Amino acid sequence: MTGIWKLTLGASTEEGLLALTGARVDESLISESPCPLRQARISCEQVRERFVLRIPHDPAQRLYGLGLSFRGMALNHRVRHLRADHYGGSDNGRTHAPVPFYLCDRGYGVLIDTAENVSFYMGGAVRTDAVNPPLEMNRGRDADWRCDQDAEFVEASFIGTGVDVYLIAGETLKAITAQFVMLCGGGCLPPKWGLGFWHRVHIRHDEAAVLSELNQFREHGLHVDVLGLEPGWQSNSYPCSLEWDRERFPDPESFVSRLKASGTRVNLWENMYISRSSSLYKGVLPLCGSHQVWGGAVPDVTLPEAREMLLRHHERENAGVSGYKIDECDGYDEWLWPDHAAFPSGRSATALRNVYGARIERLLTDMFRARNERTYGLVRASNAGASSLPFCIYNDCYDFRQFLTGLATAGLCGVLWTPEVRNASSSEEWVRRFQLAALSPLMMLNAWFDGTKPWSFPEAEDAVADTIRLRRALLPYLYDAFHTYKAQGIPPFRPLVMDYTSEKRLADIVDQYLIGESLMAAPMTPGQSERDVVLPPGRWYDFYTGAELTSSAIRYACPLERAPLFVRGGGMIPLLQEDGSLFVRCFGERGERTLYDDDGVSWNFERGECAVLRMSFSRTDGRVQGRWSVESHGWASAYTHVEFA
Repeated sequence: MTGIWKLTLGASTEEGLLALTGARVDESLISESPCPLRQARISCEQVRERFVLRIPHDPAQRLYGLGLSFRGMALNHRVRHLRADHYGGSDNGRTHAPVPFYLCDRGYGVLIDTAENVSFYMGGAVRTDAVNPPLEMNRGRDADWRCDQDAEFVEASFIGTGVDVYLIAGETLKAITAQFVMLCGGGCLPPKWGLGFWHRVHIRHDEAAVLSELNQFREHGLHVDVLGLEPGWQSNSYPCSLEWDRERFPDPESFVSRLKASGTRVNLWENMYISRSSSLYKGVLPLCGSHQVWGGAVPDVTLPEAREMLLRHHERENAGVSGYKIDECDGYDEWLWPDHAAFPSGRSATALRNVYGARIERLLTDMFRARNERTYGLVRASNAGASSLPFCIYNDCYDFRQFLTGLATAGLCGVLWTPEVRNASSSEEWVRRFQLAALSPLMMLNAWFDGTKPWSFPEAEDAVADTIRLRRALLPYLYDAFHTYKAQGIPPFRPLVMDYTSEKRLADIVDQYLIGESLMAAPMTPGQSERDVVLPPGRWYDFYTGAELTSSAIRYACPLERAPLFVRGGGMIPLLQEDGSLFVRCFGERGERTLYDDDGVSWNFERGECAVLRMSFSRTDGRVQGRWSVESHGWASAYTHVEFA
């Protein structure tokens, strides 16, 4: 059973989360038939200023979701107070993507469409009038006494008087999430250059220092696809002028144009707290909130006129750059606006906080779309309704295992997460961090603060360079996975439980994840020379050796220069060669796949301009015979030579 049903409960007068993030909701996906889910019997009541929902729950069910998490996935008996915030080391609901959407392994998901902070009690809050309350126990006598209780409901509450609730049914968590993403307008398809290697330079670099640093990369045989300029590109930052510092960059248009001609795109850091020194300040001030941040005015980005003013300013100062890094839109109560702040739209300060990042993402995406240019950027906070926007979430956490968990859990809420590389205590850790970034939605070195470079550990320089080359080789595969995200809503990076929901042994695995349709990553953490790997059902192969793995759980040893990767039986992994040809590695006895391609830079693909490579293989006596053909739809694929092995 699959489908989406919308229930309107109470009498809300506030715009929902999807409306405030500007999501292009696909109303055609909403069923008009009666919802067959037992969980559709949702009750609600007003308790003082809070609107409370009760959603039936079976304690045997496993619950997932509720935004970006860094310590685990299962939510049973957990309490989450969702709020856009800088992650502080605890999965309590304060997070960079506080998405009020949860999933159940029994075939359904629930989206509560409010922009307010939502408190979720995930099957552990037992009502006094419960029909089937848990047995009362005696801690002094019962050996199996426990502190948590099994409730008959998931309860959720927020300040308000009503809400729209979306119920989504699907056979697997993947099917449920895909429908959620498509309801919100689909996933994003970044430009090809965005899937390359990123590097951010020091905050005080001027044009000469930037060019000198890029030359160092070339001397070490490394190409930077995207160069990130930190706050110092502006004439003022913290708060921001959003205008070029003409002393450091006298002719930004020429600077950006020359870099682009050499194959390096420019990404600009900014936050949206406007300095008095900015030419934007006087005009935007009447459209700003009652409180400042770092001395800067805070535009009410839910107002069309405020967004229009910011858009025109960005168009004037863009100078040909290809994207932006939107910082400090997540939180930290001590410097962000307070919950009682007033905004000219009349919307609450908490709702503004929960949608601020997503609204800026949409503004900037629309600016590039109007130029028929694709963009790819970074953001510190996002939410439901922003999956179609090409931005990756990042933060200041630097715990390796939490980075790895975030890569898996992000797929459950339809967002992208990047574990950027900053520093390391050893050459071994340095390599492992590059490997994790290479197997993520965005591969970025952001070590400007301490100046660490790919070659800072000479004994690891070759391994780091090989990792960057692996990322480039995987570009056709990753690009195809993102196209599937765009067209079908399936997150390109996701936990094993999404595809194998009925496999209980995979239910809590957060240190392995799927990439696209055929790859599984099991990154080594610093200090490991081998690790346990759990293999999902079916036949699986070692990416590097091609050997079939015959057990459902293995102890896997991997040299430092390799990041553990495994391929599903029948999988075909297209690898881009330096001459532009494709080398397709084939695993198993036979298989087939399509490979999507387009120009990689424009929005023409939305008009159907693309190419589809159809490939298949069979293996006889250890030898692979491959076949391929190209279907061109208004665009000729750049891949004109394909080899199989």
